[in-house]
Amino acid sequence: MTDDNPIKRWTAKRKASVVMDIFKGKTTAAEVARQYDLTVSEIEGCVDEAQRSMENGFRARPKDVREQYESELRETKEALGEAHLQMYALKKFRRLLDEDENS
Repeated sequence: MTDDNPIKRWTAKRKASVVMDIFKGKTTAAEVARQYDLTVSEIEGCVDEAQRSMENGFRARPKDVREQYESELRETKEALGEAHLQMYALKKFRRLLDEDENS
């Protein structure tokens, strides 16, 4: 595509085409991001979404979209909870070290 005809809307078909080009090694996420004035993380998000959908499609009993996102949300909440606990433990450890140094 040229700058004369900028993409106004990223349809599923357009995303699939770009992601397939990345999967086939015809281009990279960085090249696509530059070409369409997007961030690499936006392109990588499309690639991640395609991989999740593809994996789900290969399941013997595919999850519906809602189940898929609820599962992903659950995993994200668990990871956030773990990160919170790690931060809490590190802060507590730091306080103990500070108390020990001041004693």
